[in-house]
Amino acid sequence: MTVIVGYMPGDAGERVLAGAVREARTRGASLLLVNSSTGGAYADRGLVPAADLEAVRQRLAADGLEVDVRQYAEAVSVAETLIDEAERVSADLVVVGLRRRSRTGKFLLGSTAQTVLLRAPCDVLAIRIPTDD
Repeated sequence: MTVIVGYMPGDAGERVLAGAVREARTRGASLLLVNSSTGGAYADRGLVPAADLEAVRQRLAADGLEVDVRQYAEAVSVAETLIDEAERVSADLVVVGLRRRSRTGKFLLGSTAQTVLLRAPCDVLAIRIPTDD
């Protein structure tokens, strides 16, 4: 069994990761941590330095979780990367973060969570990310 989580740095990323870890433990599954960026200037803020990803992997492994890490610096989209990985490993669950966005934000950037929810080959867990509004 495999749980996939889309990971990005920061408080929101840690919140989503915590949800994925909880699900992996409950299911007795391994965790595949995916960090992806399209390579654009805006998107690169989500790309985690390899050393930081390894530190996260080691932290979770030390806690008894089987963890693998994959990183894609020039993906077609973050959503497509998560969907492709879910298909590749026959994932049981994909965990993504979900936050409120403006109509303009949705139009310009699309919705990673929505695309994954609609197209993933397995169940999807959306972790709500609080906003300051």
